[in-house]
Amino acid sequence: MGGCFSKPKPGTSSPTVELKIEVVLPEKERGKEELLAGGKGSPRTYQGNGTARHFHADERLPAPHPYPSAQDCVEAAVCHVKDLENGQMREVELGWGKVLLVKDNGEFHALGHKCPHYGAPLVKGVLSRGRVRCPWHGACFNISTGDLEDFPGLDSLHKFQVKIEKEKVYVRASKQALQLQRRTKVMAKCISPSAGHSSSTNVLIVGAGAAGLVCAETLRQEGFSDRIVLCTLDRHLPYDRPKLSKSLDAQPEQLALRPKEFFRAYGIEVLTEAQVVTVDVRNKKVVFKDGFKLEYSKLLLAPGSSPKTLSCKGKEVENVFTIRTPEDANRVVRLARGRNAVVVGAGFLGMEVAAYLTEKAHSVSVVELEETPFRRFLGERVGRALMKMFENNRVKFYMQTEVSELRAQEGKLKEVVLKSSKVVRADVCVVGIGAVPATGFLRQSSINLDSRGFIPVNKMMQTNVPGVFAAGDAVTFPLAWRNNRKVNIPHWQMAHAQGRVAAQNMLAQEAEISTVPYLWTAMFGKSLRYAGYGEGFDDVIIQGDLEELKFVAFYTKGDEVIAVASMNYDPIVSKVAEVLASGRAIRKREVETGDMSWLTGKGS
Repeated sequence: MGGCFSKPKPGTSSPTVELKIEVVLPEKERGKEELLAGGKGSPRTYQGNGTARHFHADERLPAPHPYPSAQDCVEAAVCHVKDLENGQMREVELGWGKVLLVKDNGEFHALGHKCPHYGAPLVKGVLSRGRVRCPWHGACFNISTGDLEDFPGLDSLHKFQVKIEKEKVYVRASKQALQLQRRTKVMAKCISPSAGHSSSTNVLIVGAGAAGLVCAETLRQEGFSDRIVLCTLDRHLPYDRPKLSKSLDAQPEQLALRPKEFFRAYGIEVLTEAQVVTVDVRNKKVVFKDGFKLEYSKLLLAPGSSPKTLSCKGKEVENVFTIRTPEDANRVVRLARGRNAVVVGAGFLGMEVAAYLTEKAHSVSVVELEETPFRRFLGERVGRALMKMFENNRVKFYMQTEVSELRAQEGKLKEVVLKSSKVVRADVCVVGIGAVPATGFLRQSSINLDSRGFIPVNKMMQTNVPGVFAAGDAVTFPLAWRNNRKVNIPHWQMAHAQGRVAAQNMLAQEAEISTVPYLWTAMFGKSLRYAGYGEGFDDVIIQGDLEELKFVAFYTKGDEVIAVASMNYDPIVSKVAEVLASGRAIRKREVETGDMSWLTGKGS
């Protein structure tokens, strides 16, 4: 039944304006987020997507019993009905744990109090339009059901019983649910298990990142009980890839998004180290590198991207890496310990790697073509402020130059020669200069690719071929709140959302992609959050203090705000994301004045 098997392998800061919305996380909470994002937590207590413990193949997945007995439950009065106003949230104690109490439109709701993704306190989040949005990474939960409505993450919140007696609010909850703090939605099981390597499947998913996994889970959540096969080039089950560059020491089992038993229980088959070389859409069949053929009824293409490599002299020397797998990341840390590390590229991956290595390596140098890190994404001023933070942590920058040669000694990297003629000592080099869509295998198919190799899809994640969908880093799609402009957004959160929409449309539910892009990065114990789509911004309005790294930056095009970034200003990015998600445009003049009343209103 289901399970996972490997195929046989073939061989000038602006004037400070204080925002009224300020809710800064206490140090201990912020530290906790970085501990999780940085992967320094114990694998026993934190695994991948927050699974609370390790599972082994023969273990049962814990699921709260649908009808807990009286001794399994705890009930208590948590407040007076007048203690909360409409649109207010509060964390309340319930003996065995805490609960998030929400008052909305005169009704009380009780839910799990932590975001299942990385454990953020949801009381610090944003309540709007019947849902609460996580202050750290933007996931949204329905307050009536606890269900996950927007990503990242895979699990929902528990919903607890509330009753009002004599003007007091009582909450009743199962002790197990209080301790688990997450709820995996009910899923169908596979009723047509394959007999070994059966040559046909109902749904084939190429790529086992966030888009592929969420597609498979959504199908099961929606009651689909036919065969699902996920195939991946990786040797591992789906894992938290964004964590690799933030936590190079993390082991595969710490990064796993779901335990092995999960895939077995729900009959989601995973073919590891499996490379698709051709897709025959006429006969609905794919061919793998080793000759194995698999027929499908519905196909999701979520192959992700391939990192760009250096094309300079000496590119074949040892100890030069792109970070794609846990093995790559682990080897980089091992080789960098006490040695000289060079990072080429000052985008998110490069800067996260540089930040992580500062405590491990003897020296860390960053080489970048632009004048400042993150310049195209975050603008000159924010980029410079972040660069200063890195310089204060002993990182040396070589800007407006590129690598002309990699020099070796006995085959291993010894020096990086720059076009500026500087020579930098290097025992290990990490290349983070962008990526290209991994769609080469589709070139001979009749599936449309654009001039850059991306797969264009419509709002339902459909390609030009009926029954063939695509999602994740390799697609361009119409972004609803930017006038349906066709864009490529290689964010973890976006891949989740697209995977779900693809699954819904495989089941003819006519869902459309409408999520607001949200991403984050963590460096030196500080988190930067970002929401929106800022490409083509023509101005940046900064409130707060850049030097103190306590700011919010609004990215504008014409008279409209198209994106926002912040540090130490939670939950403003989640608040802006919620405003944009509601369909309301934010005008440049609204953020120039420093009057944030439009952001601080209760509810929506």
